[in-house]
Amino acid sequence: MEKAEILGLKRTAKELRKAIIDIVYKAQSGHPGGSLSEIDMLVALYFSRLNVDPKDPKGKGRDKFVLSKGHASPGLYAVLAEKGFFPKKELDGFRKIGSMLQGHPELATPGIEYAGGSLGQGICFAVGLALAGKLDKSKAKVVVMIGDGEAQEGAVWEASMAAHFHKLDNLIAILDKNQVQETGRTEEVMAIDPAAEKWKAFGWNVAEINGHDMGQVVDALGRAWSMQNGKPTMIVSNTVKGKGVSFMELNHKFHGKAPNEEEYKKAIAEIEAIDVEKFG
Repeated sequence: MEKAEILGLKRTAKELRKAIIDIVYKAQSGHPGGSLSEIDMLVALYFSRLNVDPKDPKGKGRDKFVLSKGHASPGLYAVLAEKGFFPKKELDGFRKIGSMLQGHPELATPGIEYAGGSLGQGICFAVGLALAGKLDKSKAKVVVMIGDGEAQEGAVWEASMAAHFHKLDNLIAILDKNQVQETGRTEEVMAIDPAAEKWKAFGWNVAEINGHDMGQVVDALGRAWSMQNGKPTMIVSNTVKGKGVSFMELNHKFHGKAPNEEEYKKAIAEIEAIDVEKFG
């Protein structure tokens, strides 16, 4: 990908960081930290890789994305709105009664493939999608994003074993390794490292990157897309919870806390001041 295209993705990610803060602030509810850590990867996915059509969300042969860490829905909603799956004005209804955008994704929302909620289940669902794709001889990819705290769930490892056993090289998993979960640092709650080595031991192709370096993100996705060696691929995306907002970074209090008015203004100002060419 050309440098100008990568710069364009960085600019989109910057704007969607502001959208995430706006979404959560207006609702006074939601999960800003994990949404900010995932946004660079989601922008790269939706604007450079995934074969999806906002005009035909259920189109045959489409690639499928599963957000297993469903609480980080503001990031996904911001991307889907930017992509054109639904009007941006819908973002103002986040978590409101009757809105299409609830705290966790629901299947009635255009562009949503999985009703994420209970952690550990999304990767299991993605394995099923990938297996079905193999049986249908589809060329489509299935991509699933999980959190590092989520990787403490036993079902994640059962699914990882099954993916290798069934030779699901149409499956790409992304570990949003943002270092923090609801109650503190992941390494202190239950360390998952060495994460890359564990997935390699389970028979996966593994790439480890800086998940905020758009060049690395785009390159890793490109290599994952080209893999046809009978193995699923895991991208260990090293990120920072709350990335782009100083007082949210690595702060578990903003796992599920909306900013107040003063924090909102400060967060927006900090994001607006980001130099996208140096970011990452």
